[in-house]
Amino acid sequence: MRTLSKSKLLAYLQCPKKLWLQLHGPKASEPDAQTQALFDDGHLVGKIAQRLYDPKGKGIVFDPSEQGYDEVIALTDEVIDSSKPLFEAGFHANGARAYVDVMLPVRRNGQKVWRIVEIKSTTKVKETHRDDLAIQAYIARTSGVKLHSTSVAHIDSTWKYPGGGNYQGFLSEVDLTEEALSRQDEVKQWIADAQRVANKRKPPRIEVGEQCEEPYACAFIDHCKPDTVAAEFPADWLPNANGKEIRLHIEPDDGCCDMRELPDCCLSPKQLRVKNHTLNGTTYFNAAAAADALTPQKFPALFLDFETVNLTIPVWKGVKPFQQIPFQFSLHRLSRSGKLTHQEFLDLSGKDPSKKITEALIAACGEKGPIYVYSSFEKTRIGELAKRFPRMAPRLLAICERLVDLLPICREHYYHPDQQGSWSIKNVLPTIAPDLRYAKLDGVQDGGDAVLAFREAISPTTTAARREEIRHQLLAYCRLDTYATVKLWQFLAGRNDLAL
Repeated sequence: MRTLSKSKLLAYLQCPKKLWLQLHGPKASEPDAQTQALFDDGHLVGKIAQRLYDPKGKGIVFDPSEQGYDEVIALTDEVIDSSKPLFEAGFHANGARAYVDVMLPVRRNGQKVWRIVEIKSTTKVKETHRDDLAIQAYIARTSGVKLHSTSVAHIDSTWKYPGGGNYQGFLSEVDLTEEALSRQDEVKQWIADAQRVANKRKPPRIEVGEQCEEPYACAFIDHCKPDTVAAEFPADWLPNANGKEIRLHIEPDDGCCDMRELPDCCLSPKQLRVKNHTLNGTTYFNAAAAADALTPQKFPALFLDFETVNLTIPVWKGVKPFQQIPFQFSLHRLSRSGKLTHQEFLDLSGKDPSKKITEALIAACGEKGPIYVYSSFEKTRIGELAKRFPRMAPRLLAICERLVDLLPICREHYYHPDQQGSWSIKNVLPTIAPDLRYAKLDGVQDGGDAVLAFREAISPTTTAARREEIRHQLLAYCRLDTYATVKLWQFLAGRNDLAL
């Protein structure tokens, strides 16, 4: 009998074909840099958990990837009678194996029993975590572990880092003992069913669907897509395509995935507009209405864009997990005469950039003129800075009052078929200013790249030369973001008289 790891069983629960491909199919695509960063963060959360659950450092830490998966199971068996905390302990039972994040010895009724804690780098318990814990409980108990309780520990998003390396309170536990133990027969059946799939000569016939993305994006999606006939005009391009009226028509059982198959009566006016212009290959632009929406604004006109980082594990005092912290802004200023100037800020010192960027933003924005943005992102971030720095709050809130969001104006009055249903500025920009291309930028070409570049730049292991290279890349990217907003404003306002 093949031994299936817990991750293989979870793959089976997501999609039996995914399990088969992991075992017999082509090599899965390598995780991209952003996915790898998530893996790395999860590893660091695990390290913090070890410090929190074993503050005296007396526990035993296993490393299956270094020591060997079978070896860790054997070593666990040798020390299971000890009274030390165990981390990544391994167990095997009935054709399945699992490695437990945290095992803590406790005494109940004069006997030593164990408490299992699974560590997750999310802010809540997800359904897949419940399956995960049920599998661990089954394998541990079946292999002979006297199990007292099982919990999931997730990140507490309300916790603020007090500084000094103190992460007490970073994790919050949810006891799932009763649920996990009540599912043991269910887990036993999962293992048996997964073994049958694993032993098949051919993969199960399963079409591409929602399971390809939930709970995790499948690395075999490109392999499976050739088996699926893609819609020429996917219904998902329609705005609010997840609405009840549309979903009734694009459920897999209905077989309706192309917007041509959607009856007009189930579409809103905006959805119908997108459908008609997409199918006809024509552009919709209510130039007069767009210009009217911008007419009340005066000069000078400012154009603002932020770049932020949201660290899983805060490193700056007073910051919460995943809190968006601005570290960079770009600001273009357009005078009445058409002169365009530029200011920018970027902090790669590794210290909390919040106060410095706040001061620089207030100085750069001045007190006059509308400040154009694309989405409500900047307004939200400025509001957060106002709460963190009460003395500067009046000036920050005054900046918020001047913000003009171009996104709803663009969404209401403009649509090009090449947008494919998205009003992201990176989808809109090529349709109005094809000469401006993010792909031409070196290194940093989107927000995800910017976050990774910033994290690399503030790492103590990054050389000064590399940090300077990153600085230039980040400045060029953010500058293009605001210049793109300038060009979009010019287009919507009908100001082709300005040579921008």
